[in-house]
Amino acid sequence: MSAWAVFAQAERQLMLNKDQNQDVGNSATAIQAGGSITVINVGVTSAEARAIALDVARATFYELTGAAKETASIRVEEITDQVIKKLEKDFPEGLQKAKDPGFQYALFTVQKEYARNGDKDLGDLLVDLLVDRSKQDQRDILQIVLNESLSTAPKLTDTHLAALAVIFLFKYTQNYSVGNHQTFGEYLDKHLLPFVSKLSKNQAGYQHLEFSGCGSIGLGGNSLGGIFGTLYQGQFLRGFDQSEIENRAISVGLDSRFFIPCLNDASKLQVKANSKEILEKHLEAQGVSPEDRAKILQLFDLGKMSEPEIKEKLIAIRPYMAEVFEIWSNSPMQTFTLTSVGMAIGHANIKRLIGEFASLSIWIN
Repeated sequence: MSAWAVFAQAERQLMLNKDQNQDVGNSATAIQAGGSITVINVGVTSAEARAIALDVARATFYELTGAAKETASIRVEEITDQVIKKLEKDFPEGLQKAKDPGFQYALFTVQKEYARNGDKDLGDLLVDLLVDRSKQDQRDILQIVLNESLSTAPKLTDTHLAALAVIFLFKYTQNYSVGNHQTFGEYLDKHLLPFVSKLSKNQAGYQHLEFSGCGSIGLGGNSLGGIFGTLYQGQFLRGFDQSEIENRAISVGLDSRFFIPCLNDASKLQVKANSKEILEKHLEAQGVSPEDRAKILQLFDLGKMSEPEIKEKLIAIRPYMAEVFEIWSNSPMQTFTLTSVGMAIGHANIKRLIGEFASLSIWIN
């Protein structure tokens, strides 16, 4: 019997075996998983959570033999320890989920997939997804998406995972901390560069992502220059003379809250904002009159670079952006729309590398 068949049979054993005898304590709940597992109802410690998790795995992998059994056992203990440590660090309350059947099954999925292939990067990704799943107390859309993501991620290669991360980053996020070309380059280095070497133009790869339920290839696309020109417009302005403020009779005048030296030409000025959305919120928060708001928004568009100029500037900031533009423009990336599962996996893949990242609930709720 193949290893995969054994795992599938073990999984069925976990779900269907209801006839075994069990002895449990007065304040415990018994769960069948090919053997007896006692789940403490209160005060689950990290050691107890680890023991419960390993009991699940041992009860379901018992049919493996020889070296395969030994390898699976080592991997299961490794990934289980990683889960416990991650929960202790990021969400200690999640340890109490060890007594929850739904969480146990999600954990079993992680153990099963890591025991099967031992891929370190995949293991890290699954752990992040599982910890996010532990934060969900009820069966809502986010919990369902994370459960599905745990089953889907192992079907994908590093190339697929990189594509999901980059598409999610460019099409669904905006970094509000970018203030100049230096911080913009640092942002790209941290969030994008780790994935660049893994990106591919291969059509079949995106078809597989579509088949796996991570997204769909559409007809109309989003150019990379257009995306950056919208989300980070303030980085790509040629600037204007101070006389423009006077000629347009902007009553706030040369106010440093709204105007700064142009990032691309220090002899000129530009509006202090990265995007129209951010600018509109800032003007409203500062109590600027409707008349001035309209005039400042017009100035924001004055001297905006064309898409070829934006591409040239981005490559000047970070030369590896030339490769990113090439792949984006000549692959289904620009027309690919993510599903909730694709977002969850892309989000987790970024979070796996950079640590802290905005909550997935921002996009899926």
